[in-house]
Amino acid sequence: MADLRMRAGGRMSRTLSEVSKEWHIGPVPGLGLRRDTDGHLVLPLAVARYGKHLALAPLALTVVEAEQLHAALCYALGGEPAPEDAPECRKPVRYAGGRQRY
Repeated sequence: MADLRMRAGGRMSRTLSEVSKEWHIGPVPGLGLRRDTDGHLVLPLAVARYGKHLALAPLALTVVEAEQLHAALCYALGGEPAPEDAPECRKPVRYAGGRQRY
């Protein structure tokens, strides 16, 4: 989306790259993934705008939603080499006969 788009009321909206420079949502250092009492997987996320912390926002996923996200990320990362510190599930598995699968 490199161009500006018209919004309702005739105002121009900004491009995605402009917005991404303003806003940042990412994991909170030291607060990892946890399971809540309902069985949901919860990942605390920090929301910042222009580098200023605004809020913590928990991303709560059911097991099914977490599996779908995991599968989508594995598919998206499939062609990328796994870094040294990658989780075990990202490391290639060598099968008899020399085949390699992720």
